[in-house]
Amino acid sequence: MPSHDRLPHDHPHAFAGLNPLEREGLMVVGRRNMLKAGLMGMAGLTVPRLLRSRALASEAGRPIGGRKSVILLWMTGGPSQIDTWDPKPDRPLENRGPFGTIPTRLPGVRICEHLPRQAAMLDQFTIIRSVDARFSNHEPNKVFQTANRDAEPRINPAAEMYPAIGSIVAKHHGPNHPGMPPYVAFMKSRSHLAFAGYLGKQYDPFIADNATKLPIYDNVGVDTGRKTDAGFFQLPRGLTFERLQDRRALLGELDRMRSEIDRSGSMEGMDKFGQQAVDLLLGRQARDAFDLSKEPAAIRERYGPHLWCQQALLARRLVESGVSFVTLDLSHHTASGTWDNHGDNIPPYGGISKGLGPLLPLFDRLITTLVSDLGERGLLDDVLVIAMGEFGRTPMMGTQGSTDGRNHWNPVMSMSLAGGGLRHGQVIGSSESDGGHIKDRPVTSADLAATIYQHMGVPLDTTYLDTVGRPRAIVEDGSPISELF
Repeated sequence: MPSHDRLPHDHPHAFAGLNPLEREGLMVVGRRNMLKAGLMGMAGLTVPRLLRSRALASEAGRPIGGRKSVILLWMTGGPSQIDTWDPKPDRPLENRGPFGTIPTRLPGVRICEHLPRQAAMLDQFTIIRSVDARFSNHEPNKVFQTANRDAEPRINPAAEMYPAIGSIVAKHHGPNHPGMPPYVAFMKSRSHLAFAGYLGKQYDPFIADNATKLPIYDNVGVDTGRKTDAGFFQLPRGLTFERLQDRRALLGELDRMRSEIDRSGSMEGMDKFGQQAVDLLLGRQARDAFDLSKEPAAIRERYGPHLWCQQALLARRLVESGVSFVTLDLSHHTASGTWDNHGDNIPPYGGISKGLGPLLPLFDRLITTLVSDLGERGLLDDVLVIAMGEFGRTPMMGTQGSTDGRNHWNPVMSMSLAGGGLRHGQVIGSSESDGGHIKDRPVTSADLAATIYQHMGVPLDTTYLDTVGRPRAIVEDGSPISELF
């Protein structure tokens, strides 16, 4: 695990406004504080602040809510473009790699033999083979999750402050249902995700790994047979929902007394949003969305028992219930990521045959089941599904003393999209004959972000303020991918 993942959490956090370390009444500190933390973390932000911002947006005539959402399948570590969506079957083995290719629903388009399900329904997907990943790195994975080439912490100390695309959506779109968090992530390591940065920790993702029962895998992808305890929605012992309701009623009486003194109406407004914040915990919208036992057994079996597949099912349940942005950290280990296939002699990554090979059938099932399920439920036009990593891999195998590994390569990578009501059934751009550089139609991280914001109804000229009050654009030198609209 990277050393920065082990650093103590000594900076301001999203729970500060609830004074979680202060004693109150006769409650044991830990129990009351746990409840406070749960209320605050539920939406990855201060819920009253979110609800107030949405109300203000509505009053100002800005569109909010709706059903638009994004599911980001983050292939942590950087999948090989040549061994997935941009094969080079006519090249020598050391370039083309060990996998064969298969035809797809798109005439003349071939992809890796280990993606047969996606090949059969490629008319519902777009493959982009000319993604410019220059400046992107991992641990932390920032450039593509923020759409800013300066968001590379290894060379820019301020990189951590660039907000994630999901955080921008959380602030300027909010959830599609007030009982749900706007931005949810399943995370293996903090270094795998971008956070809210300049926007403030209230727009960080709600990390959902302990909000539902999921299988626990070890760092090399072996199922331990254990499950997470879904402890997030469990109230401390002795504190029932009824007791919490009684306490809320008492606080309501005190708030009404304060409101009589307040002539501006601000107290009344704060009481309203505070009540809605408590309703998130007392209501069933979020708890039900995270409860996989409510999903028919046949659907769970259709997705498959693997952790990533169950998280994909949860992603569908979450967007269906009102979450606007969901990120799945598709990695087993906490270092650079399971898709970082340097070579079979470099565990735990593995190379192309033994490392990437087992991942592709699993991913093939995950993405096609998710897209099909969304379509059958009438959600696919509203939900944009994106599958990508942080960069591609070297065109030639044999890096770092291996015979079958590929090193980091950011001149070009491939990605896949589906849904969102966009124009699919196409391949955008191409790479050179060896798959090592862009041949035509470069697509940047800013272009991807602009596409997401246009889909989500976030104005592309939106700005945010940095720590010195300087406005920064959410999209710099990018525009929506025109072929998709």
